[in-house]
Amino acid sequence: MKNTLKIQRAIHSITQEELANSIGVSRQSINAIESGKFVPSTILALKFARYFNISVEALFILEKRD
Repeated sequence: MKNTLKIQRAIHSITQEELANSIGVSRQSINAIESGKFVPSTILALKFARYFNISVEALFILEKRD
């Protein structure tokens, strides 16, 4: 699953640490999600979407599998 988390952070000029504190996760979790090593839960994805005031679909993109 791809995501635009890093892009959204850049648009809003916030660090991984600031986002992590606002959402209630560790900075390492933000890093893992941005790098595609971790797929967040539905609840966490909704928290990110609410934080950035965008849809979950705009933040997380499901890739097609062959």
